[in-house]
Amino acid sequence: MHELSIANTILTTVLSEVERQNLPPVTAVGLRLGAMSDIVPDSLTFNFDVIKADTPLAGAELEIEVVPLHAACLACKHEFPVEDLVFACPACESGSIRVEQGQEIDITHLSVEDEA
Repeated sequence: MHELSIANTILTTVLSEVERQNLPPVTAVGLRLGAMSDIVPDSLTFNFDVIKADTPLAGAELEIEVVPLHAACLACKHEFPVEDLVFACPACESGSIRVEQGQEIDITHLSVEDEA
């Protein structure tokens, strides 16, 4: 249920940016969600849709890109996608790895209506 608090944070952040930059109406909010962020995209979208009503973001949609889990081996420096949540290097079998991507929660862009 933490998707509601994340949706609220996204809403608050975007509304602040809209006010700060005096932007025209926002039509879309781009997000990058890491596969390990523990966020269910459909649940986040549902919660965002509920709380955006009666705000300047009422017409905005979430555009969610799920970022796959990717890691680097600290022993042999091999970079690889993490599959089936196996946190071991496929090249040398070391468990000493660093997650490079797949944990992010980022607002990437705002799309706004044309002012023309």
